[in-house]
Amino acid sequence: MTDPESSNHQPPSASSEQEELNVLMLRRREELEQLKKLGVNPYPYEFDRTDFSSDILASFKDNAPPCNVSAAGRIMSLRRMGKASFCHIQDSRGKIQVYLKRDDLGPIYDAFKLMDIGDIIGVKGFVFRTKMGEISIHAQELVLLSKSLRPLPVVKEKVDEQGNKTIYDPFSDKELRFRQRYVDLVVNPGVREVFVKRAKMIAAMRKFLDERGYLEVETPILQPMYGGASARPFVSHHNALDVDLYLRIADELYLKRLIVGGYDGVYEISKDFRNEGMDRTHNPEFTMLEVYVAYKDYRWMMELTEQMIHAAAVAVNGTPKAMLGGNEVDFTPPWRRIALFDAIKEYTGKELRGKSEKELRTIAQELHVELEPAMGAGAIIDEILRAKVEPHLVQPAFVTDYPVELSPLAKRHRSEPGLVERFEGLVNGQEICNAFSELNDPLDQRARFEEQMKLRARGYEEAQVMDDDFLRALEYGMPPTAGLGVGIDRLTMLLTNKDSIRDVLFFPQMKPEK
Repeated sequence: MTDPESSNHQPPSASSEQEELNVLMLRRREELEQLKKLGVNPYPYEFDRTDFSSDILASFKDNAPPCNVSAAGRIMSLRRMGKASFCHIQDSRGKIQVYLKRDDLGPIYDAFKLMDIGDIIGVKGFVFRTKMGEISIHAQELVLLSKSLRPLPVVKEKVDEQGNKTIYDPFSDKELRFRQRYVDLVVNPGVREVFVKRAKMIAAMRKFLDERGYLEVETPILQPMYGGASARPFVSHHNALDVDLYLRIADELYLKRLIVGGYDGVYEISKDFRNEGMDRTHNPEFTMLEVYVAYKDYRWMMELTEQMIHAAAVAVNGTPKAMLGGNEVDFTPPWRRIALFDAIKEYTGKELRGKSEKELRTIAQELHVELEPAMGAGAIIDEILRAKVEPHLVQPAFVTDYPVELSPLAKRHRSEPGLVERFEGLVNGQEICNAFSELNDPLDQRARFEEQMKLRARGYEEAQVMDDDFLRALEYGMPPTAGLGVGIDRLTMLLTNKDSIRDVLFFPQMKPEK
């Protein structure tokens, strides 16, 4: 007998695995035809489900009269024993065992022999506890609701007497999980909880803003001129107008037009798109919350931001504290405030105030920070901040007062020449939000756009473009305004302790499948 653990043992090849899959799929199609011959509709139109697994398990009492239930779910395990069988079905709230007996079910029990793990069934019956002590449904009716033609990568679990769970054969290949999220959600129920938490977080933030009287709005996704951030856009073409349009990279310039129009506070939760690289914190399609409030400044916005994210953290986890890797992070206000140049000096020992672009490049080289040739002074400072400061900011903090070159849409600092009133919120070394006292001087704004165009001429493709219509709007007058952008995906990563943005997106962008 060959020892499977011996050095001569070869793992199955991709071709042999595919052959096995083809055989299983062929068998399921044969079962499908046999079910039809038995008069079983493998894809009926509806089922009157009234009960969920978690509710059935929670409400069962041994001494109470039998309780009739109607449940439905996907078969996740099967144990056939001649005239009786057991299976576990999984619904959106958990799993429950079902006991099936030939004497109770009649001909449909024979059809059950043609059902597989992955099939979706409905059962009606009463709840009882088996001799092994497991709360189960004794099926008196059985309906096949969907025949699965492709086998699931079933995850096996074993629980010992102390309640410790061991997982066997997990569906853990991340590439496969992200491509086939529908399978991931079925066989890894913990993944579903991440997206439930994401929904709770967004609902809490929306409630927070609604209670303060701010209006949720929608602005264009297809834009004749992209702007509001430093990024490369995706380009599309409108055939009827025969013009190129851009998928928005930010909502900012349209939302500020609404402040010009007279709204006191507006916000939008939206998809934005940036034609850039992908890594653990970047996806070309991502979700942003942007908020703009008239007659306020960035100092006021700091308080709003920390209060809103605190509320979101409590809504998701029941506490303002969260574990991020090995660190416990506390979102309770107030968060630390530290000026950008002070932060760089604290963590590098380098004073960058007043330094020329040439001097900044020399300092970056000393700090082993890689730069692009087209970067100006502001971008160099930002790169040093990202590489040498942000990883140290684990507890929530606001880094404030950025160079004017970095922030073409922010108001100049009221007391610090060469800076703007801007902050970034950082948690666990990641930027989660960005905010300004918004620039409302149309002449200064035009000059800033012109400086950005010079950077583009130098080859810096992410520099912002001139938007004449936005300038026209400012010329009508915009009140003092505070603006904020929060990265929903990154905040979800923090509140669910995930280290990749792909873990918090249902369908992240992937390379083409081979």
